[in-house]
Amino acid sequence: MAIYQLDDLTPAIHETAFVHPDAVVIGDVTIGAESTVWPMAVLRGDYGTITVGERTSIQDGTVVHAGPGFPTIIGNGCVVGHLAHLEGCILEDDCLVGSGSVVLHHAVIGSGATVGANAVVPNQLKVHPGALALGVPAKVLEGRSNAEMIRFSAEQYVRNGARFRQGLRRLD
Repeated sequence: MAIYQLDDLTPAIHETAFVHPDAVVIGDVTIGAESTVWPMAVLRGDYGTITVGERTSIQDGTVVHAGPGFPTIIGNGCVVGHLAHLEGCILEDDCLVGSGSVVLHHAVIGSGATVGANAVVPNQLKVHPGALALGVPAKVLEGRSNAEMIRFSAEQYVRNGARFRQGLRRLD
């Protein structure tokens, strides 16, 4: 795995988390129990803290970064889709951030909310719990998220992480 200490900043990865060998985790990063970090994802905690809760999926090609004074905090039971970019924001528990989305500095995605695919959540935007954010820049539609689907998706990634921990073998 590409897990790096930077100066005195060492990642803390729970023993039940799955970090794919082709993911990169650097510096001040914490990854919780049963969370998954998939191929080509980069979590770079050089300028600020990155925290990933329990049972959260960071999918292929996602970039997670933080800055001085604005950590990136991703709650429990979240699903972060392929090629997303999270930068100095907060995702509360049970959120979904769709593929190709960008969530920027000081934005807050409330519990059970969804950021639709390819949406851009600008600095300081608050997406209320259970809301859906769509578009560029994102517009918020209250009460339009699907919490059941988010929980189902998060559980599938927990199961897939366990499968990969047991069965993934490099062949070349």
